[in-house]
Amino acid sequence: MTDPIRVLVTGAAGQIAYSLLYGIAKGDVFGKDQPIILVLLDITPMMPVLDGVVMELQDCALPLLREVIATDKEEVAFKDLDAAILVGSMPRKEGMERKDLLRANVAIFKSQGAALDKYAKKTVKVLVVGNPANTNCLIAAKSAPSIPKENFSCLTRLDHNRARSQVAMHVGVSANNVKNIIIWGNHSSTQYPDVHHAKVNFQGKEMAAFDAVKDDSWIKGDFISTVQQRGAAVIKARKLSSAMSAAKAICDHMRDIWTGTPEGEFVSMGIYSSGNSYGVPDDLIYSFPVTIKNKSWKIVEGLAINDFSRGKLDATAAELVEERDTAVSFLGV
Repeated sequence: MTDPIRVLVTGAAGQIAYSLLYGIAKGDVFGKDQPIILVLLDITPMMPVLDGVVMELQDCALPLLREVIATDKEEVAFKDLDAAILVGSMPRKEGMERKDLLRANVAIFKSQGAALDKYAKKTVKVLVVGNPANTNCLIAAKSAPSIPKENFSCLTRLDHNRARSQVAMHVGVSANNVKNIIIWGNHSSTQYPDVHHAKVNFQGKEMAAFDAVKDDSWIKGDFISTVQQRGAAVIKARKLSSAMSAAKAICDHMRDIWTGTPEGEFVSMGIYSSGNSYGVPDDLIYSFPVTIKNKSWKIVEGLAINDFSRGKLDATAAELVEERDTAVSFLGV
């Protein structure tokens, strides 16, 4: 057996984590022969709930789970980490201004970034899930100067999976027959789900998604708005935010970082923008199409961007620039 890796999940008493932890602990993410030490961080008032989560993980009797550590202390949680999944964040409360939300989250992710910098391995892979995920990820990365910015990513895989499923349902195939969907930009309602480069395997033949769907107005209209607004639709229906689907997307994202993307396929993730062929400003965490090999991502360059797409890429970039500038102004506070 290989040595265990240390994996942190923050917001570990919350509902996303409750759907996520079993998948990680049973080997769905880091491999079926990779033992795991699971570190669970949450705020002090949630510790009694977290004790119950620990009991349940113990009661699963999982062969790969070597140890579970529950803590409310960053110096314990971030020590010697191989992977960090930062789910916990300040949720937006009714009547809260976006600026106030950003200020509260800057404090959290500045602190966690500094803890990564001080205690974690320099090779740690960090996935930020807590919203606003792109900007929270940027703040964490800026607060951990000794860890390469390439090691930080934010979750847009849920949007990617939502888009993939919408196309699959529209065509009448299973979701694994749709590949190379792209989510560009922010994990917000300005994100751009793009099918211009997607492929659909339909009746044994691979074809462009546009040809398989045969409904351009749907692709440019309802498809985009459905994916953009899906999180809100789930909240309206469940009275709770997406948890099962978010946990599945986290597993997909981290598994691809660990084991790579299949040949000929790319996926979407929010990564540090520093020079790309798509005119996206530098110093943002922006969702791009990427391939992954040896735990390193590479932007898929050279994809044609038409005028329709160009406008969408720029709009979501503008939102991220504004978010970043507001958040960075709080960093020194």
